[in-house]
Amino acid sequence: MKIAIIGASKNKDKYSNKAVRAYKKHHHVVFPVNPNERELEGLTCYSSVMVIPLEIDVASLYLPPELGIKVVPEIIKKGIKKVIINPGAESKEIVAMLKKNKIKTILACSIQEIGENPDKF
Repeated sequence: MKIAIIGASKNKDKYSNKAVRAYKKHHHVVFPVNPNERELEGLTCYSSVMVIPLEIDVASLYLPPELGIKVVPEIIKKGIKKVIINPGAESKEIVAMLKKNKIKTILACSIQEIGENPDKF
């Protein structure tokens, strides 16, 4: 699976960094997204999902709602079919926009979605 971790952080204590490591451990193709970073956990870090050179199966959203709402149009335009909205990133507006565009929306910890405990990372 190809997954974009939107809001990925270099801080190893942040769940967005733990998600990058967890998905790498499970041999997924991971695309960290953070416009302020160039590299993260040995991977190229992208400024936006729009510049990722491949199709993305899933996006995992780790941004606060006021920033997350701004990237939803890019998620839609990129053609991503599934979005996991992590705790703290959710908002009614984000969910409504995604569902209106027929994007499967899951409100959950993306690390737990692959059967991992975030505390292990």
